[in-house]
Amino acid sequence: MLQLYVGLALYGASSALLVRAGLGLDPWDVFHQGIAQRTGWSIGLVSVAVGALVLLLWVPLRQRPGLGTVSNVFAVGLTMDATLAAVPDLHGVLAQAGLLTAGVVLNGAATGLYIAARFGPGPRDGLMTGLHRRTGRSLRLVRTGIEVTVLAAGYLLGGTVGVGTVAYALAIGPLSQIFLRVFTPRRTA
Repeated sequence: MLQLYVGLALYGASSALLVRAGLGLDPWDVFHQGIAQRTGWSIGLVSVAVGALVLLLWVPLRQRPGLGTVSNVFAVGLTMDATLAAVPDLHGVLAQAGLLTAGVVLNGAATGLYIAARFGPGPRDGLMTGLHRRTGRSLRLVRTGIEVTVLAAGYLLGGTVGVGTVAYALAIGPLSQIFLRVFTPRRTA
């Protein structure tokens, strides 16, 4: 359980680092940021609200949340806001690139931690697997469709898209795979 909550806290912190880098966010956070700018809510609060709404979409998909699923809704957004309050804006390309790199790598590690804990997928991942199961479409197609949709909507709402968005898209899969191997407990004979 400690691994789950450390992973979720680091995920929220890593997302905040991407915001502070100012070079572009992952697709869901582009969406969260766009909504935050329109509503005046904090990006973390928007993340919590969107996570809860996405969780409601699980009902018709017949997905069952776990402790990790529900914890994800709250822990990531709250930690994101706390980290944003503690980390100042950085200026200068080198500082921003360093923060972006730290955020992406930390996000990969956090993903490996909370998934390897096996307490249930996050709401957005469960949406993907539920749609895959119900539609028969490949995970790749479903995931891409969801990510492109939230990215486009977030961009239209004013979310930050940039080199960081591309860096995240290219690096997060390989990093998550590496860290998932690192943090998955090995079974002993």
